[in-house]
Amino acid sequence: MINKRISILESFLKSEPEDPFNWYGLAMEYKAIDPVKCKEYLNHLLEYFPSYLATYYQVAELLIEQSKTNEAEEVLEKGITLARSQDDKNTLRELQNLLNNMLFDND
Repeated sequence: MINKRISILESFLKSEPEDPFNWYGLAMEYKAIDPVKCKEYLNHLLEYFPSYLATYYQVAELLIEQSKTNEAEEVLEKGITLARSQDDKNTLRELQNLLNNMLFDND
């Protein structure tokens, strides 16, 4: 089932590489089975679609799992700034909570 979704998303990506959701969807499919590949897709999003807000939470979460908290904090701060500029209160709250939890856990 996962391979079928990946195949479908890869075909979407080939036909619409300018749609950030296609990159994000593939990243999420790879998250559980290939974190390295997931990070590649997320890094692509950060580089070419920096306003795609959902990316920041996922990148930070992967960095936290790898104990790269300084990098995660930087990503979260950028995401928080972007969420404020987009007036996305829900995502702002999620990013802020992840940052607060990370800082609390590392205190």
